[in-house]
Amino acid sequence: MAKQKINSLALGYALAIVSAIVMLVLGIFGNLGIYMGAVNSMMQMHEFFSLSVLGIIGGIIEAAIVSFILGLLIGYLYNKLA
Repeated sequence: MAKQKINSLALGYALAIVSAIVMLVLGIFGNLGIYMGAVNSMMQMHEFFSLSVLGIIGGIIEAAIVSFILGLLIGYLYNKLA
């Protein structure tokens, strides 16, 4: 049976999109006072994330970049080890 490979670029894009959406949702929820535990955790873990409009955009960009790079690395390592 042929070994399947992961498309590292597609995995990176998918993780970046999901992370950006999660940051946007957490920014909205934080401004509504919902899930403040998760919002506070994100503010501690992400340097640019805050509840202002620019903070939410900064968090989205930061999370997308980090997740994209992580997806590329995971896909690359999986393909090398598989």
